[in-house]
Parts: sequence; structure tokens; C-alpha cells
Amino acid sequence: MTPALLAIALLLFVTLGYASLCAVSPFEACRKCNGFGFAMATDRKGKPKRGKTCRRCKGHGKRIRVGRWLYNRASHTYRLGSR
Repeated sequence: MTPALLAIALLLFVTLGYASLCAVSPFEACRKCNGFGFAMATDRKGKPKRGKTCRRCKGHGKRIRVGRWLYNRASHTYRLGSR
């Protein structure tokens, strides 16, 4: 197998794997709050407590994946263009 063919096969495998992941599980845990929906803070004694609601995920703890976001935008544009 030539290196170019191997690179193409590997790239195709990774792309199809990510596309199937976006189709099966379109949401992921928020990177900022780690899926909690709020930031962790500490009180004056050093004990952890609930902080402010996460602005990135708006307190849900889940965010839409980049691939799913792109698919949603492309399908929306297609639907608008094919009226």
C-alpha cells in the first residue's frame, strides 16, 4: 500500500468516525464547566460550593458538537434554497 493511499484511508476513517459520533451523540459535555452547568467555587474555609451558572452552556452542561452544528447549518441552508 502506498503512503498516499494509506493517508487517504486513514483520513476517510477518521472523518466517517466523527460523522457517526455526531449522528449518534450530537451533544457533548461543556468544556468550561465539565458538564456541571456551573463553575465550582470555594468558600472562605476552602470547601467547594456551587458558583455562577456557566455562560457558555447556559447552565445545561451540554454543548452541541462542531460537526453537528455544521450539519445543522448546511441542512438549514439547503432547506431555504430548495423552496
